[in-house]
Amino acid sequence: MRTLPIFQFKGASAIALLFTSAIGLLGFLWPFLVSEKTAHPQWLFILATPFALLVLMASVSNNQLDVKTVALLAVLSALVAALRPMGTGAVGIEPMWFILILAARVFGPSFGFLLGAISMFLSAIITGGLGPWVAYQSFAAGWIGLGVACIPKNLRGKRELILLALYGIVAAEFFGIAMDLQFWPWFIGGDTQLSYTAGAALAANMKHFFSYHFLSSMAWDIPRAIFTATLILLAGKAILNSLRRAYTRAAFLTPIEFIERVKA
Repeated sequence: MRTLPIFQFKGASAIALLFTSAIGLLGFLWPFLVSEKTAHPQWLFILATPFALLVLMASVSNNQLDVKTVALLAVLSALVAALRPMGTGAVGIEPMWFILILAARVFGPSFGFLLGAISMFLSAIITGGLGPWVAYQSFAAGWIGLGVACIPKNLRGKRELILLALYGIVAAEFFGIAMDLQFWPWFIGGDTQLSYTAGAALAANMKHFFSYHFLSSMAWDIPRAIFTATLILLAGKAILNSLRRAYTRAAFLTPIEFIERVKA
């Protein structure tokens, strides 16, 4: 069965992604790595921002993303950003994730990473929710778009939808854990059994964190997982077909050639 080519990180864009992700990962995991409670590690994300921009510029310069693809990236980013506020106030009801996952499935992991990061940042601007948490949200959403690459390329039909739905469940839990990592060290203080303890053993802090996570966030993560998986199973086939049709008709990554007609 013929499959659509996908955008992949290569060369400069792969190096930029590696550095960006490594710095971003440190930003999430710092509570388990430092020996004392320090100020908010915003400098990690400030340092990572130029690399994130380099991912896009390197992709464009390497012709992985042409003008049409950048335009589509902008349109889908606006769509995902507009869908996110629809779930505000509801427990885990966030319709943005299934669009992100399906678009990343069709257009590839580099497109998915950029779509997740850009749409989350755009959503923060639309809702007025700018703050230190936006960098965390953008990295987490970008990694969710990137992770769709783990699903085999050649799958189609019911098996594809089932695996995408399962991935949606994993992605929902991953996002909940990621958001709690940036929230946990600061929110509940230092005098409870669930608190972050600076300089404590890794096992102790991990126990405190996961206890906090399951007690406080599962009411959000479980509905988010169910809602995302259900949307993929119900609407995934139609949306995948529409995106693949748009991909084919737009002839992404196919160079435009002008042929001079010779008059008879």
